[in-house]
Amino acid sequence: MDNEFDPPPKVILPPLSRKGRGATLNMVSRYDAQQRERVADDWWLDDELPPLKTTLIVDTAKSVIAYNDSPDLPFDRSINPYRGCEHGCIYCYARPSHAYLGYSPGLDFETRLLYKPDAVAVLKRELARPAYECAPIALGMNTDAWQPAERKLGITRGILELLAECKHPVGMVTKSALILRDLDLLAEMARQQLCHVAVTITTLDPELARTLEPRAASPARRLEVVKALSAAGIPVGVAIAPMIPALNDQEMETIMAAAVEAGASNTWYTLLRLPHELSPLFRDWLDTHAPGRARHVMSLIRQMRGGKDYDSDFATRMRGEGEYARLLQQRYRIAAKRLDITRHKEAWPQLDCSLFIKPTKPSAQGELF
Repeated sequence: MDNEFDPPPKVILPPLSRKGRGATLNMVSRYDAQQRERVADDWWLDDELPPLKTTLIVDTAKSVIAYNDSPDLPFDRSINPYRGCEHGCIYCYARPSHAYLGYSPGLDFETRLLYKPDAVAVLKRELARPAYECAPIALGMNTDAWQPAERKLGITRGILELLAECKHPVGMVTKSALILRDLDLLAEMARQQLCHVAVTITTLDPELARTLEPRAASPARRLEVVKALSAAGIPVGVAIAPMIPALNDQEMETIMAAAVEAGASNTWYTLLRLPHELSPLFRDWLDTHAPGRARHVMSLIRQMRGGKDYDSDFATRMRGEGEYARLLQQRYRIAAKRLDITRHKEAWPQLDCSLFIKPTKPSAQGELF
């Protein structure tokens, strides 16, 4: 007979995961006054949940260039045509930014996307300002500028056309094959030392990629993108990111070798970051998709974060600290030397800011003067 004081058995709720989506939760944000908690009522069905459709929401802005003074970033300004990202990468450090908009960093982040239809016009005004000083712009650093919605909306293409017209240098990062649509612009800009591209490759395992980053291009396709960009004369590097201990970190050297073979001029890695709501989101994903590794993964992460899920210190947030973090750094150095990546100490060729031409402001007199 059970002791009357024994706690009731824990009821395991089915995940909210949908086919083609990364998050298994749609938790409220840290700014919400009320919190929601899922409770078992024994009425759920075992059938697969229906797909979640993507909703596009107009996002108007007075400016599109965002400035930063982070000491561990190689750029001081960036443009993100979209807020939220349909790729659905469960590890995405941008997820908590959806809370600023009143949406969940969970499923909302990958299904409620905000886009800036007037981004090109706003950017043109910003570049035309007398006080504007040219420096390389980073494109798509928070959310991917070539995510699926871009195929229809073409906002990123318009931004690139304006930057090419003004001869403004730009660096970009993506995990989408859609960037090859813009090969014509990028090749010409690269010829003038106005652009470089980074392609993110998290894993070469297609099964792991399908759950980690469900709507991004497959690993094999991303290597094809690297090869195509390199063949077109566009400087291209590979970001091995994020490294997740006991999940994909064993692939570091293999990804590096594949990247160099495909034509990447340099590689680098960053460690998994779990700020704010991303920590419970990632832990729930582990419990759902890798339950046998969940405790081990989180234990190693905390060893590299001073016993916490995350530490935002600029000195360590990208690489971590402790013995395991030093082991990753040593492995990277050894592999880089073996693959002769050390000759690419300068991550990118210097982008040329001297060619910049301010766009012409529209005149009320038209072309009369």
